[in-house]
Amino acid sequence: MIQMAPSILSADFSRLGEQVNLVEEAGAEVLHIDIMDGHFVPNLTFGPALVKSIRAQSQMRFDVHLMVNEPEKFIGDFAAAGADHITFHLETTPHVHRVIQQIKEHGMTAGVALNPSTPLDGLKYILEDLDMVLLMTVNPGFGGQKFITNVVPKIQVLHHHLTQTRSACQIEVDGGINLETAPVVGKAGAHILVAGAAVFSQPDPQQAVKDIRQAASLK
Repeated sequence: MIQMAPSILSADFSRLGEQVNLVEEAGAEVLHIDIMDGHFVPNLTFGPALVKSIRAQSQMRFDVHLMVNEPEKFIGDFAAAGADHITFHLETTPHVHRVIQQIKEHGMTAGVALNPSTPLDGLKYILEDLDMVLLMTVNPGFGGQKFITNVVPKIQVLHHHLTQTRSACQIEVDGGINLETAPVVGKAGAHILVAGAAVFSQPDPQQAVKDIRQAASLK
């Protein structure tokens, strides 16, 4: 079954705890937490303190997406704050395998993210070590961007490879996910859908979670 990962980047921070509870009650399995450093991407967002502040309120899997240079410097702090999973960008460190191992040594699962124009080739020697691959369907750094359709074949190719090798690695897709694009990525082979504005900017975020999941399942 396709899993939903609402992104708090689009949440109302004046009532963040309430919004986290809403999407969890709607059946979302994952909470997607975008961490931006103002260097790898132009925007600047949260730190470990935010993760720690909401950890006790939720049983969802906390999926921390590091859009930062030198991700190895942040892993310990986010582990201590309560992260369950960390994804970092292939483009941010020359020591990708080392960072994967560092994440796992802290008791978390590990993922690698690829920007829209980054080919799958960089996964060749690390895929068997990964629990998840995040394929960006927008350029990272801002919420509310338009879905880049050219990434869909990349989802298809990766899904085919994972199926052929019987890998347990999951594909997460992030960027421009809504009722129109969810069926496209679901059919292409995505396992986890990150949705921000399409959930938290709606009058009923709970119904939005359910509707997007249902749309993605219509293959």
